[in-house]
Amino acid sequence: MAQPYDATPVKRTSSETHTQNGNTNGSARRRASVTERIEKRLEDVAESAARDPEEQKQSGLLALAICVGGIYASFLSWAYLQERITTTKYGPNQSRFTYSIFLNTIQSAFAACTGAVYLFASSPRDPKTGTRKVPPVFPSKQILFPLLIIAVTSSLASPFGYASLKHIDYVTFILAKSCKLLPVMFLHMTLFQKRYPYYKYAVVITVTAGVAMFTLYNPSTANKAKKGVSADASKVLGMFLLSINLLFDGLTNTVQDQIFSTFKGFTGPQMMCAQNIMSTLLTVSYLLSAPYIAASPIGGAVGLTATSGNEFADAVNFVTTYPAVGWDVLAFAACGAIGQVFIFHTLAHFSSLLLVTVTVTRKMLTMLMSVVLFGHKVTGMQWAGVGLVFGGIGAEAWYQRVEKKAKMGAKKREAAAKKQ
Repeated sequence: MAQPYDATPVKRTSSETHTQNGNTNGSARRRASVTERIEKRLEDVAESAARDPEEQKQSGLLALAICVGGIYASFLSWAYLQERITTTKYGPNQSRFTYSIFLNTIQSAFAACTGAVYLFASSPRDPKTGTRKVPPVFPSKQILFPLLIIAVTSSLASPFGYASLKHIDYVTFILAKSCKLLPVMFLHMTLFQKRYPYYKYAVVITVTAGVAMFTLYNPSTANKAKKGVSADASKVLGMFLLSINLLFDGLTNTVQDQIFSTFKGFTGPQMMCAQNIMSTLLTVSYLLSAPYIAASPIGGAVGLTATSGNEFADAVNFVTTYPAVGWDVLAFAACGAIGQVFIFHTLAHFSSLLLVTVTVTRKMLTMLMSVVLFGHKVTGMQWAGVGLVFGGIGAEAWYQRVEKKAKMGAKKREAAAKKQ
């Protein structure tokens, strides 16, 4: 039973009344402030709840379309510029831009700056101050060594990839670069003793057969062969260099997976920023020290000549002599950096399966664009090889979707069983 309310007034002194009024006003202000915040939250919730579900769906579809369109636009432009930079002949001497480490440095510097902006923009705001709580790019000392490994492997991969283009055409290059599953599986099996489902081995065999078929029936290999070197020898050398490139790519992806699994809370924007900062520092250090290394006994031991050791000065001289390639290099770096942002954003807000689908179709469009714009000849057997490659990759994506649905179903059944 509730206590009766005493309506008898209590007589107070003026000082007591003044003190009480002051306390009452302060409490009222605090209550008003809290009330305003609660009302604001309720208004936001009500506004969100009142929004038409169809409008919410359209908003999500618009965000998806922007992400997918951004990936296509960025990386198709990036691939076009990459082929144009590496194949265009400039001046009366028909010189080509062959400075891969310089190109890699410009790209990683652009990506580091873009990654820093993306990290800031994607960081949550403090509800009290409204300022963004930006996580550190390097959250601990322990993460520095694996990040250094990634910087080294990604920096080493590019020169081998560009060197392979002297012996194989760009279409073969793109097709082989679509087969990253092979080096990743190889490294996981050898380094971590990991075993895979049988379908993944079948996918690797199918994709490898497709690449081999495309390479063997390539009609333009003879044009890529150096003078005095047979077409077959040039083809083998190009595929060997590309294999090293893929191996370094696989090692980069493997260590990235280990970082995300070991250092919980380390996000994609942090990875993008940290990896590219370290890659830029690494390649800049090489470009500045290479002339001195080439002049030392160490340079002769590692095969570094005065010409190859002077890449930075030669690249700057080439760009100043032919400004058109300089604009292509800047656009190439910008497209790659923006494309990375779209990839990380898609991975954060949509499914990884969607990203795989977009990536595969993007590479197919890249091949078709290269064939149309640069006049590559592709035989019927080569198209069959292309079908094997993308068929294998598509089958892998389908199996991954089935596995993911099965795991989610098992988790739901387990949760339902615990509730009973």
